[in-house]
Amino acid sequence: MELNLHLVRYLVAVVDEGHFGRAAARLYVSGPALSKQVRTLERKLGVDLVDRSAHPVVATEAGQRFLTEARVALAAADRAVAAVEAHRRLVAGELRLGFMTAATGTHTRRILETMQQELPAVSVQLVQLTWPDQAEAVRAGTVDASLVRPPVVDCGGLRLDVVRHEPRVVALSARHRLATRASVELLDLDDDPHVDDDETDPVWVRWWACDPRPSGRPVRYGPIVHTLDELLEVVASGRAVAITGGSVADSYRHPEVVYVPIVDADPCPISLCTRADDHSPPVEALRRAVHAEAARQAA
Repeated sequence: MELNLHLVRYLVAVVDEGHFGRAAARLYVSGPALSKQVRTLERKLGVDLVDRSAHPVVATEAGQRFLTEARVALAAADRAVAAVEAHRRLVAGELRLGFMTAATGTHTRRILETMQQELPAVSVQLVQLTWPDQAEAVRAGTVDASLVRPPVVDCGGLRLDVVRHEPRVVALSARHRLATRASVELLDLDDDPHVDDDETDPVWVRWWACDPRPSGRPVRYGPIVHTLDELLEVVASGRAVAITGGSVADSYRHPEVVYVPIVDADPCPISLCTRADDHSPPVEALRRAVHAEAARQAA
């Protein structure tokens, strides 16, 4: 049989969400239509792929075996489409630059101005990325480059050019015992819970929480947050603290949150992430602009 990737995507959504209704909402289809599509795939393969009696819905043993290879096929298909789209952008003189919230501030504008002085015909589209996608979107070809923060768990096939290092600060409630300090050490924060995120790689969470701490004390994790707005509300309430980059302090203000520099936390490098084998004129110009910005800051 020929494998219909459209049906495979439906199956993946059901298994990932563990629920037909949530998967249908994610795919913008009705629940009955989604169920019918998964049944169609099962009939074509001659096996049940999901256990509908389980809560949450899970893949059967046959479904697990199928999904192991089917996910690889989906990823390859997505890369193929992205490669063609990247070529189209190159021909059209377009560049897609991914970024996370408050990635580099004014530095980004200077980098783009420098690049476009060299290649004025290139138009740049900025694409906001989530934490897990900041490097993966480059690898997949969804964007041509992105401005990333550590840790980048998998650097395979990627090139990182450091734009700058920014100091790390701790976001505290304005009523926190350390809120009026000019600076703090990590030891001062050992008794405070740190915000957590259950949708991000734990390596990322631990790096930003400075876990393990120099004191050897285990870091306690508090409320789960998924966005900066949620983070600020949790911090303002006094339920947890959050270690972040200095550019966040410049871009995100809250009347009940203060940012205090941490003197013994390693600074956060912000890097331009590109595919190592991408030598297209826009990407090469962007790399040169990053090096020029780094040299300007070092001077």
